[in-house]
Amino acid sequence: MTIRVLVADDQELVRTGLSMILGAQPDIEVVGQAVDGNEAVALARSLRPDVCLFDIRMPDLDGIEATRVLAGPGADDPMAVVVITTFDLDEYVFAALRAGAKGFLLKDAGPELLAQAIRAAARGDALIAPDVTVRLLEAFAGAGPAAPPPQPVEPLTEREEQVLAKVAGGLSNSEIARELYITLSTVKTHVASLMTKLGARNRVEIAIWAHQTGRMRARTTGEGH
Repeated sequence: MTIRVLVADDQELVRTGLSMILGAQPDIEVVGQAVDGNEAVALARSLRPDVCLFDIRMPDLDGIEATRVLAGPGADDPMAVVVITTFDLDEYVFAALRAGAKGFLLKDAGPELLAQAIRAAARGDALIAPDVTVRLLEAFAGAGPAAPPPQPVEPLTEREEQVLAKVAGGLSNSEIARELYITLSTVKTHVASLMTKLGARNRVEIAIWAHQTGRMRARTTGEGH
């Protein structure tokens, strides 16, 4: 199935380049381009793409606000949004994911990672550039709400704890399968179970929960939960 993508960036050269890279993929089609956040929201609502690829810094309405309108908690029919930027700033990553983005990439990520992020978002999954993943999640843990993170509705199994740690470390499903010597479908089953037990919408929220509960520190220092 072809993944329909809307690209929004205020720089024509960047917008054209992103569209050409994605358009060269056999399973991706760029169905629209926008020059600012307002046009991006309008086109997204009219075209209903499978994935929106938004730059953060755009005039009138920036990419984070456009993401919040289309994918945030108040959105009636949330869309999949991947945010891309030149700026490797924690506050941008934090704000984008809080707004509902399913991915965060830097513009130097390369064609392969860009396509992976689009495919992940289309599946309802999330992908963050590996070089910012762990730092981002630690920032989430430090900037989380004062209230303690919710407890799982059912205790996690030992295998789910192992998968949780790998997800929080920024590994993809394929990488987790290789490291734990299990099948890809088994990994997907465990990730789905984690989402259900933790009330998480995606793997990013699973990873945030792992850091907020101290599980990552416990696994790296040998402390108890």
